[in-house]
Amino acid sequence: MMNHQESNGFYKLSWFRRIGFGSGDLAQNLIFQTVACYLMLYLTTVLKINPAFVSGLILTVRLIDCFWSPVVGRYIDNHNPQLGKYRAYLLYGGIPLTAAACLLMLPQVATWSMTMRIVYASVSYTVLSMIYSVVNIPYGSIMASMTRDNDEVLILTSTRMVCANIGQIVVQAGFPIGLAMCVHTAIDWNQATFMAIGTIPAFVILPSLPMLKKWLGKKGLYYSLLSIGLMGFAILFTIGKFFDVEQLNVLVQTAKIMTGVGLLVGSLMWALVPEVITEAEYRTGNRPAATVNALAGVAFKAGFSIAGWITPLVMGMIGFNFANEESALPIAPSAWFTVTCIFAVIGFVLLMFCFMGSRENITTTPEKPVSFGEMWQEFKANKCLQLVLTIFVVVFLASFISAPVNAYYPKLNEYAATAQNAILLFTCIIPAILLVVVGYLVYQYPLTDERLDEINREIEARHHN
Repeated sequence: MMNHQESNGFYKLSWFRRIGFGSGDLAQNLIFQTVACYLMLYLTTVLKINPAFVSGLILTVRLIDCFWSPVVGRYIDNHNPQLGKYRAYLLYGGIPLTAAACLLMLPQVATWSMTMRIVYASVSYTVLSMIYSVVNIPYGSIMASMTRDNDEVLILTSTRMVCANIGQIVVQAGFPIGLAMCVHTAIDWNQATFMAIGTIPAFVILPSLPMLKKWLGKKGLYYSLLSIGLMGFAILFTIGKFFDVEQLNVLVQTAKIMTGVGLLVGSLMWALVPEVITEAEYRTGNRPAATVNALAGVAFKAGFSIAGWITPLVMGMIGFNFANEESALPIAPSAWFTVTCIFAVIGFVLLMFCFMGSRENITTTPEKPVSFGEMWQEFKANKCLQLVLTIFVVVFLASFISAPVNAYYPKLNEYAATAQNAILLFTCIIPAILLVVVGYLVYQYPLTDERLDEINREIEARHHN
């Protein structure tokens, strides 16, 4: 029996539903983090493809996605599959996504000519990215369809992000460990720890979000996290510039944890997406969940793609060429394929759990199909959406610009002075500057929790009149 609030859309969810929903982000991160942290290294150090080409490839695929994601979002918003408006795509897209992820690092490719390597890398990465959008966009829309309750949305976000960070830590630490095991070499625990330890704050802070938000307020919470992150980057830079990284390993790992606190703001941004969807519904009468999530996905991937484009290009200009320098990870093609396949298959199992555990309570389909012109009009009219998308670009640029370079920081002293400066630029200086920009953008965000409650009540009142 639903109580009055639940009948008005303010659903309370069981932990089975929350964890079921969150498992979808864990599944996707097993694939996405592999691409974000290691694909560039794979292409440059295993396949020996020119870093400048890899830089252009990553940018090109993301530009394609800028057009593809709105197509996917528009299609999903205008259709109602039998298995669920949004969750059906976890099944429909999950099978080809798993196959595409496994084929991305096919070991035979390393024996082909350079031209064939480039062609295969370009096609396989483009296909994987397009299929990923078919899963990721509807998955993000599920949260906005489960409840209007702001406290429940916050719990859903924190659950989702805990699961996402489990995926992140498994990939970031597990990938170099898995590679070492496959080639039967000693595991570099300092490197594996440094790659993943920045994720640790998520397991402390995200479950505490409701309490921290009440204590610090929405913006106060963001400012606190960003400040700790900035201090962490300052410490890493100081150690790398003036001291021996290996001699100060405990302090290095502590500072990396602090940077993870600051970058955690990126995870919290997903909590703003349902707010933007609700604001759009308030103004237009339609609830464009998939469309908004598609645009958020474009912004998220824009940050990732700019990072993937700039990092190899600028580091090469400075004097650090990934293809020519000694690799920080084993380069056996079969090892990369094996580890990637393991993550992809586990991810598919988790997607099926998400499919079974997610329940859609609030979904609407427009009386007439949403056109691309109307999507553009919504973007222009929705100032909150514009601001949130800008935050997405900047915060995820900060998160991913250092991801491939992190493997080199624990071995900083093994490289020449020019290479050390390039590594410090991307692991410390640029992310710190970007976090300052994020703080300014958060300051500009206008939607308070009180205003959102008013908007939700007015929407429900319209539905019952």
